[in-house]
Amino acid sequence: MKTPPSRQSRSQTHLNAKAIANQARRKLYAHQAKPHGGVLFGLGFVGLVGWSVVIPTLSGMALGIWIDFQFPSRFSWTLALMLAGLSIGCLIHWEWVSQEQQRMARDQPPDDSPNQEERD
Repeated sequence: MKTPPSRQSRSQTHLNAKAIANQARRKLYAHQAKPHGGVLFGLGFVGLVGWSVVIPTLSGMALGIWIDFQFPSRFSWTLALMLAGLSIGCLIHWEWVSQEQQRMARDQPPDDSPNQEERD
């Protein structure tokens, strides 16, 4: 005759079952709701964010080239303004991605965390 599993292993099994159920519920939600427009939205967002880095970088370079031709000096305004534009573009990129990440976190269904204590 088999001995019944210990209380600890039953609670661990219950926690694992809750984690699997939570993961399945999230997958169903993502499949049915598609709150963010799917793959095409993701590709468009990546392109938009990419351009948010490229435009300030190229603008800084163009301004730097113009300054270097108008006011020649040993200091390279092209390089300095290109790096400044790249820095600004990266800050814009970081802000957009963090805002999108916050929006996606808000749109998720409530979490049934398996780490929460059972209340009987």
